[in-house]
Amino acid sequence: MSGFDSLIGKSLVHVIKKNLGQSTLEKIENRVFEKFGTNLTQLSNDFPKLDLILREFFGDRTRWMEMQLLQHIISIQPGRIEDKEWITIKDSHINRIILEAIGDDDKKNILNAVLDKPRIISEILEICKIPQTSGYRKVNNLIQNGLLIIHGYVSTDDGRTINKYQSVFDNIQIHVEKNKLAVQVQLTKEYLDKSSIFTMHFQNLMTHIP
Repeated sequence: MSGFDSLIGKSLVHVIKKNLGQSTLEKIENRVFEKFGTNLTQLSNDFPKLDLILREFFGDRTRWMEMQLLQHIISIQPGRIEDKEWITIKDSHINRIILEAIGDDDKKNILNAVLDKPRIISEILEICKIPQTSGYRKVNNLIQNGLLIIHGYVSTDDGRTINKYQSVFDNIQIHVEKNKLAVQVQLTKEYLDKSSIFTMHFQNLMTHIP
């Protein structure tokens, strides 16, 4: 699963645990372990498997239920800007990760360096003039948090391949509404193409989530 999907998946599992009854939740947990040898929290990294388990319990209602649960995490604006929907992040954990990244000058510069084209890490650090030790740590943090995704690679003379990375976002906007911060993002086409969650639900999300 692509990085940002993993963040959404973790939030989705949290919402599932919060909204389903204890008896149903225990049955789902038991089935997850029986089928995949893991637990529900760990399954958040693999949305297709999570969807498969939920379908065993909820059948044809699964898509509707998942969309209702996703309402707690994101909402999509009805208008379009440059043919891309603005997605409002409603989940506080994801918002904290985004705000922390753009509040750090080095991480913000790293994300800006890969807006126009994917680059290998050494090139990113050279452009941003960030020391390698701290730079690699910050790049890896952005990768782990799903804000950078792999997009292609380069081959070295000795036959190795080195991944290139691109920001998962094309744009980020921060608004203050009634003393609360609202985070809105536009996702890159590359992320949408790789996203299990958005591939399965994007059209329905656009139609049904306010």
